[in-house]
Amino acid sequence: MALLVAAGSACAQTAPLPALPAPPVQPVQAKFTVVLDAAHGGSDLGARLQGDVLEKDITLTLAMRLGTVLRGQGIDVVTTRTSDANLTPEKRADTANAALSAACVVIHATATGSGVHLYTSALNPAARQALQPWATAQAAYVTQSLKLEAEIDTALAHAQIPVTLGRASVAPMDNMTCPTVAVEVAPLVGGHVTEGREITDGGYQKSVVDALAAALESWRNDWKQ
Repeated sequence: MALLVAAGSACAQTAPLPALPAPPVQPVQAKFTVVLDAAHGGSDLGARLQGDVLEKDITLTLAMRLGTVLRGQGIDVVTTRTSDANLTPEKRADTANAALSAACVVIHATATGSGVHLYTSALNPAARQALQPWATAQAAYVTQSLKLEAEIDTALAHAQIPVTLGRASVAPMDNMTCPTVAVEVAPLVGGHVTEGREITDGGYQKSVVDALAAALESWRNDWKQ
């Protein structure tokens, strides 16, 4: 009996156990974000397309129209410029990389060719590193970029817009740490399937924008998986 009392007394004098640590906070999955980079701007006019139409104005128009459609689909959009601003390639890449985006679309325009030209980086695919070299940051995303390009290619084909595929190593694309495709829009030359459209044609721009939006929606479904 004495042993029991002594044991009980010992228990009574024991310091209370420390509180259990709070359960770890579960990481919140990043939102699906798309970066739109309207090429050129400010004193960087880009190409002269037709008459007084400048590439910098067409790229901004397309980026703003595409951004509106994507936001309507519930997609977060980050734009490198929303006005006639002159941005360095480094600033454009910084904006894209800071957004931790799931897709980056660099928008260009040209008077040459027909339909849409798609470009991915010509860098060789490389393993992702903790610190990506700035000049070749895109190398770790080339494989994903090619998959994104395939989604865009398919969507444009469904819209009966001719597509030309290419590879190029240029800033800011090579400096972006996200799946990146450069989309260069040309006039639509009339043929046995297509009707000729100028690059300033609102209906043609809508067809391109809708196809890009459909491709990015498909990409979002892939990203979720």
